[in-house]
Amino acid sequence: MLVHRGTPCTPTEIGHRLVAHADQIAVLEKGLTEDLNVARPSDALVRIAVSADSLATWIPPALAGQSGVLFDVLIDDQDHADELLRKSAVSAALTSKGARVQGSDIHALGNLRYIATASPGFVAKHFPDGPTAEAFRLAPAMTFNQKDALQKQWVQKITGKKIDLPTHYMASTHAFIDAALLGIGWGMNPAALVGAHIKSGRLVAIDETVPLDVPLYWQISRIAAKPLAGLTRAIKREAKMQLIQTGTLSGGTRD
Repeated sequence: MLVHRGTPCTPTEIGHRLVAHADQIAVLEKGLTEDLNVARPSDALVRIAVSADSLATWIPPALAGQSGVLFDVLIDDQDHADELLRKSAVSAALTSKGARVQGSDIHALGNLRYIATASPGFVAKHFPDGPTAEAFRLAPAMTFNQKDALQKQWVQKITGKKIDLPTHYMASTHAFIDAALLGIGWGMNPAALVGAHIKSGRLVAIDETVPLDVPLYWQISRIAAKPLAGLTRAIKREAKMQLIQTGTLSGGTRD
């Protein structure tokens, strides 16, 4: 069975794999028509998985200028996006894991820096003695969804303790920032998006000495690697310009 009956109908696991297979065939046809220098009747649909924060910051310039493709961008947490690639649900994924998915090439990109931020009033109210474990147990945090562990990771990094955080759930990068500006809660925000707010004083870093750097890797199916080589080059170019390069990330095209 390929489809679950319902309103709306949804693909079964086999249905998802069939759609992914058709997409991969379209990508291969794109590469073949380019090699043969013949026109293709329609653009290939390329399904990729990236995090919401990367899509809101550095990914769009890499997608610009890619000819002969239409992008279907799936939003998934960088800690979990490799599962979509493993299931062949996407041709490529942005992951935080340096372990290569079988049948894929991996490219180390750099680190996306996050800063724990909140409004000055929120910090004064909830962190009068600084970022203590007790303060984090009471101060409302903001979490993207159930997969988002960035807030807990940073709190453990700064306090040395695993703490259950009271949290709002807001599945939007820009809503995170708006909510922080309004004093609703604190959250881990991409440095590129909150730098101006910190400079103006509308947001403050809860601890400016302790950022959270998330390593990112571009993993792409080897079937799609050649026809999408231009996309991979663009991803690596933008990453070099916009991500933090430490020289410590591991990863190459093949094991």
